[in-house]
Amino acid sequence: MSGRVFAIFFLALAALFGGALWYFQTRAYYEEVSGLTSIDVQGAQVPVSSYRGLDADTSPNKLRGCFTVDPAAFADVPEAPNPEPLTAPGWFPCFDVEAIATDLAEGRAKAYLAGDETPEGAEGYEILRMIAVYPDGRAYLWRHYREN
Repeated sequence: MSGRVFAIFFLALAALFGGALWYFQTRAYYEEVSGLTSIDVQGAQVPVSSYRGLDADTSPNKLRGCFTVDPAAFADVPEAPNPEPLTAPGWFPCFDVEAIATDLAEGRAKAYLAGDETPEGAEGYEILRMIAVYPDGRAYLWRHYREN
C-alpha cells in the first residue's frame, strides 16, 4: 500500500469518526419535548405555555426548557443556590445560556430551585432542577448535576 492511499484512507476514517462523534454529542440522544401545560415546582404543578424543550434518558444534564409562566407562581419557591445554566446544543436556539447567566448575575432574572432530584443515599453529588424566571414571564428550565 502506498503512502498516498494510506493517507487518504486515514483522513477519510478520521472525517467519518469526527462526524459520528459530533452527531452523538449534539443530536443522537436528545429528544425534543413540546406541548407541556405544567411543570413540577417543589411538588406543585405550575401552569406554563409555549413549552419547548429537550430531554434524554442518557444523562440528567440534558434537560432544557423554554416557556412562559406567571412569575407570581414563584413567590414561595426558594431561590436556587449558585445557579449555573448549562449550554444547550446549537440547534436549540431558544436556550441562550450566556444571556441567561448574564441576566441572573445582573439581577434581570431570578433562579429558583424547582426540585432536588438527587437519589436517596447519593454521596458527593446532587441533581437540582432549576428555573430562571424573568419579570415578563419568560422562563428557562435546566437540570444540573454537580459534585459537592
